[in-house]
Amino acid sequence: MDQTDSISEMILRSKRLVVFTGAGISTESGVADFRSPGGIWERFDPNELNYQSFLASEEGREKYWQFSRVLWTEIAKAQPNAGHHAIAELHRLGKLECLITQNIDSLHQKSGVPEEKIIELHGTLKWVNCLECGQRYPREQIQARLDSGTKVPRCDSCQGIMKPATVAFGQPMPEEETRQAEAAAAACDLFLSVGSSLVVYPAAQMPLIAKDNGARLVIINLTPTPHDHYADIVIQEKTGPALSRIAKKVKALLS
Repeated sequence: MDQTDSISEMILRSKRLVVFTGAGISTESGVADFRSPGGIWERFDPNELNYQSFLASEEGREKYWQFSRVLWTEIAKAQPNAGHHAIAELHRLGKLECLITQNIDSLHQKSGVPEEKIIELHGTLKWVNCLECGQRYPREQIQARLDSGTKVPRCDSCQGIMKPATVAFGQPMPEEETRQAEAAAAACDLFLSVGSSLVVYPAAQMPLIAKDNGARLVIINLTPTPHDHYADIVIQEKTGPALSRIAKKVKALLS
């Protein structure tokens, strides 16, 4: 039996499926993994882009916004691929309890997964927050300022420091999203990890929380992960084709 047949049957039997996604699902949409050849770390030094440097000086903020401007330009044009659409299909079939993602590109929302079913562990690029008064701005609005020559945008309401609503190196993880993800992982009966190298913590802890609480664990990733030996099934291939086959089989089983 094809492993995707087994996964499809597991999804069919599942009452609480949690899907967890990492950068590997978005690379098939042309969003380069930061660390991969051609990734953004070849153009920017991550050591200069940590949260402490951002808070410490105008120069640090200017470097961060240069990086974010380039990142947004690349991500804004990306479209969901077959993997994103397959997860959206699982939602439409009534089989998706929750989607936890490490990605900041909003491609899951674009594919049709409702916002309320998505937990963004590392934040999102589509918003910019004022760190002082909490005002939130659509990214397109701030990007227009950057494109017109503004180097470090300031809040209209209080002139406070603004930052993309993503988690920078050295910045605390969002408490509410982390709590929600841990609770969802602990309560699920099937945890499907897709396109994540499972090396960035605390996000990489989520599959282990699920497994420790009795869930079955499936890992789909192009390369091996440190958690493969915990998994019930491991598939090493591109996420788009694998997820497409799975969603198609689940739909056939339900019809």
